[in-house]
Amino acid sequence: MLFDYHFRRYNFRVILYMLALSVIGLMAIWSATNQNQDMLNKQIMGIGLGLLIALVLSVIDYHFILSFHFLIYAVCIGFLVAVLLFGKSRGIAVRWLELPVIGQIQPAEFVKIGLILFYAWYFQRYQEKINHFLVVAAAAVFFAVPAYLIYEQPNLSTVIVLTVTVAAIVFSSGISYKWILGVLAVAIPAMALLFYLLLNGLIPFMRGYQANRILAWWDPELYSDTYYQQESSIMAIGSGQLWGKGWNNTGILSVKAGNFLVEEQNDFIFAIIGEEFGFVGSLVVIGLYLLLIYECLIMAMRASDPAGRMICVGVAALLAFQSFANIAVATAIFPNTGLPLPFISSGVSSLLSFFIGMGVVLNVGLQREFNDE
Repeated sequence: MLFDYHFRRYNFRVILYMLALSVIGLMAIWSATNQNQDMLNKQIMGIGLGLLIALVLSVIDYHFILSFHFLIYAVCIGFLVAVLLFGKSRGIAVRWLELPVIGQIQPAEFVKIGLILFYAWYFQRYQEKINHFLVVAAAAVFFAVPAYLIYEQPNLSTVIVLTVTVAAIVFSSGISYKWILGVLAVAIPAMALLFYLLLNGLIPFMRGYQANRILAWWDPELYSDTYYQQESSIMAIGSGQLWGKGWNNTGILSVKAGNFLVEEQNDFIFAIIGEEFGFVGSLVVIGLYLLLIYECLIMAMRASDPAGRMICVGVAALLAFQSFANIAVATAIFPNTGLPLPFISSGVSSLLSFFIGMGVVLNVGLQREFNDE
């Protein structure tokens, strides 16, 4: 298949956007970690490996990859079970596996891409029966298993990201709007009820710190001890004003230098960007994400089959929601969730997972239909 590709269709813009975000990430990590060379080197290695994987996957027929659908799903489940049995903890969370040679990985990050590939195959395979109850029910069960295992880590934020991503795939699969409207008719009142119960401390399955983060977002004054991270992030972003205070700024007025930020190399890295590169730099980052999402959606429109379309939509939804959620947390639009900013936050697992996803999207683009040629 390699020699049948029309490489003039290769979307080099996607590579450019990913590298631009990765370079911004290196600059932000260098500043956020007080010039920690080891962490920077690890991120550089992750970018190099991720880019290589993306380039290799971009020339491997995605239909060949999808032929391993159940193996992909089984590996995802196997890794998640291994995390619960043998995982490494950081605080109260058990989300990491220690592998020989490779070191620590966070399997949930790779499960995001694995489920996109699995559901792209699944909904194409059952395209003619997509509205049958058993097909929809089986799809729900296939989602419930990894979602439960990830929730038990505990990692509620990743479960939410997976839910949004799979929902986008389902929406693009061609399923009847009756199913979509029916789910919304149940989900919206259920979410309102859950929020009401949460405010009254009546949700037993939600852990204390998870509930406190939501309550702190709802009433910052009452839960100021929990809200201070987001409050410091807003202060850092606002202090950057239009052009920022300059890269790696350590002045007396720097929020970062005053150690007010927590997890600034990861969850709150957008606060570093806002403080040091200002409103203009923040817009550049958001603009790069929008361009990358746009390219995914354009390739989805031109995909040669439903599976290709759903892969592109799934990756676009994952990239869009996770980047929005991270920035929304940093600006207190969302409760504190602990999600990395794609291609920018420190962490090789998240970095590699997005490069893998974009690599498959690039192959869909290589096989896209061109009506304007």
